[in-house]
Amino acid sequence: MKPGTGEILGMVGSVDYYDASIDGQVNVATRERQPGSSFKPITYATAFKKGWTPGTVLLDTLTAFPNPGQKPYTPKNYDGRDHGWVTVREALGNSYNIPAVKALQFAGVQDVIDTAHDMGIKGLNRGLDWYGLSLTLGGGEVTLLDMTTAYSTFANYGKEVDANPILRIEDPQGRTIYSLDPTPEGNQALVRHLTRSIAVPLRVRRRRAV
Repeated sequence: MKPGTGEILGMVGSVDYYDASIDGQVNVATRERQPGSSFKPITYATAFKKGWTPGTVLLDTLTAFPNPGQKPYTPKNYDGRDHGWVTVREALGNSYNIPAVKALQFAGVQDVIDTAHDMGIKGLNRGLDWYGLSLTLGGGEVTLLDMTTAYSTFANYGKEVDANPILRIEDPQGRTIYSLDPTPEGNQALVRHLTRSIAVPLRVRRRRAV
């Protein structure tokens, strides 16, 4: 997706449209699925709006979070280890789970959902009785297209521009009925400096993964 205009540059929604054995005619890019840890930056962006910074320090250790009416929610990191005191920058760059849940607890589930909506995610509309602290680890279903829009918002300095698969529409006489606005107004979902606060840890993570 082109962040500034919302142009969909490429979409692969199925391995084989004609293969019924894999439901090939289902476009996975527009069906809701759990996004996993790709949702964490939205949580941290919300926490930044409430005063956190990339240098905010969190204790990454096994924690039992209250879960009314059920057993406490006790997430673990993907590597099965605790990492002690870490900055938000380190936590996001290494995709640690426990700090991300603490970030959601601080930011608030509803406020994180509101940020997600501002950034272009159309789903997550089942109410607070449905979503809990696992939301930050991908516990709420969204579409790949919406997640792409949200990440394009980061790339577009916090301005959300809706995805658009159409460049131009012409009538039978070749007259243009519609053409994509090259400078859409968009919605300023995040202030510009917050996008850099998210982008730097993500770049660190990408370098370490190489």
